[in-house]
Amino acid sequence: MLKPWLPGFLLLAAIWGNSFFFIKVAVEALHPLQVSFGRMVIGALVLLLAVLLGGKRLPRDPRLWGHFQVASIVLTTLPFTLFAYGEQYVSSVVAAIWNATTPLCTLAFTLLLRTEKATTGRVAGLGLGFAGVMVVLGIWQPMGGGQLGGSLACFAAAACYGIGGAYMGRFITGRRPEPPVVLAAGQLLSGAVQLAVITLLAGVPLVDPHAPAAVWWSLAGLGGLGTGLAYLLLYWVQVRAGVTTTSTVTYLLPVFAAVSGVAILGEGLSWNQPVGAVVILAAIALTQRAAPRPVPAQPEQAPGAMDHPAPQP
Repeated sequence: MLKPWLPGFLLLAAIWGNSFFFIKVAVEALHPLQVSFGRMVIGALVLLLAVLLGGKRLPRDPRLWGHFQVASIVLTTLPFTLFAYGEQYVSSVVAAIWNATTPLCTLAFTLLLRTEKATTGRVAGLGLGFAGVMVVLGIWQPMGGGQLGGSLACFAAAACYGIGGAYMGRFITGRRPEPPVVLAAGQLLSGAVQLAVITLLAGVPLVDPHAPAAVWWSLAGLGGLGTGLAYLLLYWVQVRAGVTTTSTVTYLLPVFAAVSGVAILGEGLSWNQPVGAVVILAAIALTQRAAPRPVPAQPEQAPGAMDHPAPQP
């Protein structure tokens, strides 16, 4: 039988997978900081509207807003900018493959913080994932034209998500009574303020009025869909399918990214990139099989992507 949450699950994968396509189009005409700021503002507006329509309020605890500032640095401000920078030099498909390493980065940091138990299977999965990263990177061949820097920027963005997931799970999502949409709105609002300040200090205009229409449509898709609506859809799927099932959306992101990147943008792939992606996904599956049995999600718990922000491109 068709699971009632499956259409939402596939839509979430399609939105997040095609976010790399939107980034690629936008960064052709905009500075990476402008791309990050634009998507953050649009995403924050979508979530603030959801908070208002849901009859909820933003939190007033100053300590929580302090945590939002820290979480925003590693969950939005840095990774959004790093992905935009990286896609100046690598394809949207390669960026999606690097994003798929997020669960491995998250696990590595949770083990370092000792918030989760290290097992033989999980350590083996991390080792296999590292091997997959080396295959994607193609360490046996020279990389020029900024490709190495672009790949490392995208991998660093995934590592930021790993740090952020561990931080959110320890200081915010596991200890707060607020609904996830409120936490997500606060985080994106904090990130939008951060990026406004950073962009202006870098001497980059917040908005480029001369950008072509395709760029504005890409920013709208990136912010409204991939940064705003995706959070709401994630929570909807989370409540119905559970944390573990929802986290497997990561497996589908490179597939959707490959369809849009190759078919629309005409991007090419070398053999080692899809092979490395398969190795990475196998490593993720191994670590999840070796993980302790999770507690079933409750409607007022934060979504899995807030505990481990796996796909957020």
